[in-house]
Amino acid sequence: MSLRVRLLMTLGATLLLLWGSAAAWLMWDLEEKVVETLDQRLAQSARMVAGLMLQLPPEVWEQADQRALSIPPIEGLACQVHSPRGEIMARTHTDMEDILTPGERGHAYREEGDMTWRVFTYERGGLTITTADRMDERDMLLSDVMRVAVVPFVVALVGSLLALWLVVWRGLAPLTRLRESLAKRHPDALAPISTFGVPAEIQPLIETLNGLLARVQQTIIREQRFTNDAAHELRTPLTAIKTHLQVAQRVDGEAAAASLAHAEQGVVRLSRTLDQLLMLARVEGRLRFDDGEESHVADVATCAMADSRVPDATRFVVPGQWPGAVLAMPRELAITALRNLLDNALCHGPKDQPIDVDARWIEGEKAVAFQVRDRGEGLSEQTLEQLPQRFWRASKEQGSGLGLAIVAAIAERFGGRLAFHNDQGGGLVAEFVVPASLLAARE
Repeated sequence: MSLRVRLLMTLGATLLLLWGSAAAWLMWDLEEKVVETLDQRLAQSARMVAGLMLQLPPEVWEQADQRALSIPPIEGLACQVHSPRGEIMARTHTDMEDILTPGERGHAYREEGDMTWRVFTYERGGLTITTADRMDERDMLLSDVMRVAVVPFVVALVGSLLALWLVVWRGLAPLTRLRESLAKRHPDALAPISTFGVPAEIQPLIETLNGLLARVQQTIIREQRFTNDAAHELRTPLTAIKTHLQVAQRVDGEAAAASLAHAEQGVVRLSRTLDQLLMLARVEGRLRFDDGEESHVADVATCAMADSRVPDATRFVVPGQWPGAVLAMPRELAITALRNLLDNALCHGPKDQPIDVDARWIEGEKAVAFQVRDRGEGLSEQTLEQLPQRFWRASKEQGSGLGLAIVAAIAERFGGRLAFHNDQGGGLVAEFVVPASLLAARE
């Protein structure tokens, strides 16, 4: 069921229920008031006749003892006056003695044939006055009153339903236009949808959709970039491996062995480059890495140093105690990021100098900052800005140019940051800041 039909049915049923309840209440109350008013009119008629009869001169009373006075009849209304002795003194109809016979005081219903009368009996100054209304006249008057009240009510209800239909139809028109606009879009069109002139209630929907389109576009760009990077970066090692193998086939002895050794080095480099490309694609593609293990600072640092290019503990200078904190990122990614920083320092720093590894707690940011410093000559400001770029190398012989790009992608994904600066005492410092929480606070 469409939203438009659901709204129309829900609001229409609500209107019908509320207006129907109000109409039933109004009709019941109106009927009660009309009946009460007519009964009061019948009683007032009896009181008026009693007042007039008491003001008649004595000679009229003497004449009334001999024969009943005739009161001009009114359509649908009858009246009869009885003397204290029970004799009829005045009446409007001569054929309604049964209906107008005095009875209990007050209102009552009496029937004559197929006609029902509403009767009121009143006594004053010894006189008994009986007045009567025909019920068909009352019913006709009540029907007229009901019709006068119901017709505008029905017109208003129908008008309200039509106005409701028009308002719902026009109110949901932007959704129809949005659907038609999306249906006409080219499958490759990922440009944001315009929010100009769109109602405020639909803007969050369009903004969310635009966010989805942006993420889809970023995913496609990442896939295209991965394809381009893989095609570009893997072509050279594969060509070199192929060349070395061809040479090994044509020569013998030490030359063949050297060619095979170079081919093996190319395979190693190719495998490492492919692994880093896949890791970068996984990090940028927002794939999950959670393995259920917490990323303790000391554990991450120990594993990263053990997995580095030179897993020699004497090459690293570490603090006496690591911060007691848990990193807000998967353990695998934290180790990968820190290992890449260590490998970069080992590869580009002095071979005979140790690497300083440190970690400190940043209270204001609720984060842990890893610092890796070599003891080389440092780099220029322009080179520092190029370090996190993918495939940037200080020299073509060293690395794939993806290690620091992976660290930067990991930092961006988890709200951290990667920065480089030259230390005043000499050497390049890489600072990797990761959101974390203290163990004491978690307990």
